Amino acid sequence: MMQALKGVRHLTSGKMKQAVSELSVPVPWGEIKGKVWGPDHGCPVLCLHGWADNCGSFNTLLPLLPKECRYVAVDLPGQGRSSHRPPGVLSTFPSYLMDVRRVIDALQWSRFSIIGHSMGGNLAGMFSALYPDMVDALILLDSYGFLPTDVKEIPKAIRQGFDEMLQYEKEMEEKKGRVYTYEKALERLLAVNQSLSEQSAKILLERGVVEVEGGVVFSRDFRINLKNVVRVTMEQTLEFQSRIKASVLVILAESGFEKILSEPEQKKLMSALLQAYRDLNHTVVTVPGDHHIHLNKPEVVAPLVSDFLRTRVLSPSGHVQTSKL
Repeated sequence: MMQALKGVRHLTSGKMKQAVSELSVPVPWGEIKGKVWGPDHGCPVLCLHGWADNCGSFNTLLPLLPKECRYVAVDLPGQGRSSHRPPGVLSTFPSYLMDVRRVIDALQWSRFSIIGHSMGGNLAGMFSALYPDMVDALILLDSYGFLPTDVKEIPKAIRQGFDEMLQYEKEMEEKKGRVYTYEKALERLLAVNQSLSEQSAKILLERGVVEVEGGVVFSRDFRINLKNVVRVTMEQTLEFQSRIKASVLVILAESGFEKILSEPEQKKLMSALLQAYRDLNHTVVTVPGDHHIHLNKPEVVAPLVSDFLRTRVLSPSGHVQTSKL
C-alpha cells in the first residue's frame, strides 16, 4: 500500500469536527494531491472538481454528507497543488481519465462511487461508462456527465486547440510569472467566475495560489485554459451513456451551466442527453442556485446527495465496499 496520506488536520464546520488528511499519489511527472474525509473503512467515494477549481470545491459539502463514507477529493493535474504536466503536453480529457484510473489504482479501490462537479462530472460520466463494473453510484453536480460536440464543429475545435498551444509555448515565460497581491488574486478569481461567492473564492484560493516574493501566483497550469482538442459526438455520447451501470443522480442549478450554453444547437444536445438519463430510469432534479451551488450553499444540495448515497450505496440492498485507504 502506498504511503499516500500526510499530516492529519481537523476541519470544523458548525458543531461538527472532522479529521481531514492530505493525499499524495505519485505519477510519472510528479504528484496528484488531494484531501481525504471520513473513517478509514468507510464506503469509498471519489470527488472530482470542475475546470480551474481544485479539491477545495468540496470543503463545505462533504462535512454535511453521510459519515459512513470515505471521501477522497483530488486536485486534477495542473490545478490546486497537483503537479503540472510535462512541457509540450496538451491537457486533454483522456489524460484526466487516465489520472483518475491512476488514483483509483493507488487507493486499491475495486468499487466506489463518484461525485463530480462540472468538468469533474463529465470525467465521472465517462469513467463510469469505461469502467461500469467499478462505479456503484454517480452524482453529477451541475454537470451532464458528458459534453457532446456537433460533429461539424470538431475540426474547428481541434485546430483552435493546436494553434492556442503553439501560441502558449511562445508566450510561456510571460504567462508564468505574474505576481498578484492576495486581494488582487481574489478580485481576479471573482471577476472571471461570477458564480463564486467571496467566501467560496477564498476557499479555492487556499490551494489555488502559491506565495512568492512580493505576493502570490496562481498555481494552475495555464494549459488548462486552452481549447480541448478531444471531442465526442452526440452519437458517441449516447453509446457511452448507455454503458453506465451505476445509479445516476443529476443535480442541475437553475442559474447554472445551462445559462452558460449560448448556442441553440448545444442546448438541444444537452436536452436530449437529460432525456436519455430519464429514459434509463436515472434521476434528474433542479435546485435553485448557480453553478457553484454545492460550494456556495451546500445545504441546498447535501440532502439530495445524502439521500441518494444512503439509498443506493449504504442501504443493506446496495453493494458496499469499504475503503482500504
